[in-house]
Amino acid sequence: MMLRFAAGAALVAVMAGCTPGSTASPGPADSETRATETAAPAAQDSGTQDSGTEGNANGGGDALADTSAAPSANAEAAATETVRQTVTNTLTQLAAAAPKPATAQVTDALTGAGIAPAVLQVSQSRTPTGLEADAIEAAVLQGTDCVIGQVREGTVTVTVLPVLASGKCFVGS
Repeated sequence: MMLRFAAGAALVAVMAGCTPGSTASPGPADSETRATETAAPAAQDSGTQDSGTEGNANGGGDALADTSAAPSANAEAAATETVRQTVTNTLTQLAAAAPKPATAQVTDALTGAGIAPAVLQVSQSRTPTGLEADAIEAAVLQGTDCVIGQVREGTVTVTVLPVLASGKCFVGS
């Protein structure tokens, strides 16, 4: 009987964090979503209010505070998009000339395109046994994002993923 009570108490404690009024701070993925969600209503309100005489439902002072994260989020998204486009263009040009480029070729191409060596990681083009790798990948750390590009037999694929807990884009060396 005591075990059931303890299990029930633990369940109640866990579920208490799931209430709509919970004050748990948002995680990294939630903060961007929340910034986007709060920016959209504020943008709609700014077009319908006349010279700020009408307040919003929260008392009128929250509109500026709610949208303050939007410009920095937009700037970070724009910077990530710029890096994504640079990686895509550079790797596409490289893959046209060398469908299976070596590590040094990828590194040289991306640093030549303006990517700082300190934020660049490139996988090995050869396995530890000396065989040619099937694909080579490059990752550029941009804020909280990793722009990851892959060249496989002349085909380029680029995606954006969140940075790892280690602060890097690749696991290992």
